[in-house]
Amino acid sequence: MLFPVRCFTCGAPIGHLWEEYIKRVEAGEDPGKVLDDLGVKRYCCRRMFLSHVDIARELLHFPKIS
Repeated sequence: MLFPVRCFTCGAPIGHLWEEYIKRVEAGEDPGKVLDDLGVKRYCCRRMFLSHVDIARELLHFPKIS
């Protein structure tokens, strides 16, 4: 759904890096290099970026069930 504010494993704040990460990866940069440039060093934090599936926009197409 939404990208987490903190890493589930170590608790490091990572939510503020999501928009920059997505913008650069969609522009064609290598995800690993982008994470290096953003300063994401721990493999648990890198996992949060690489394994996240953003389905929030897909859910907006469905009506709310009362």
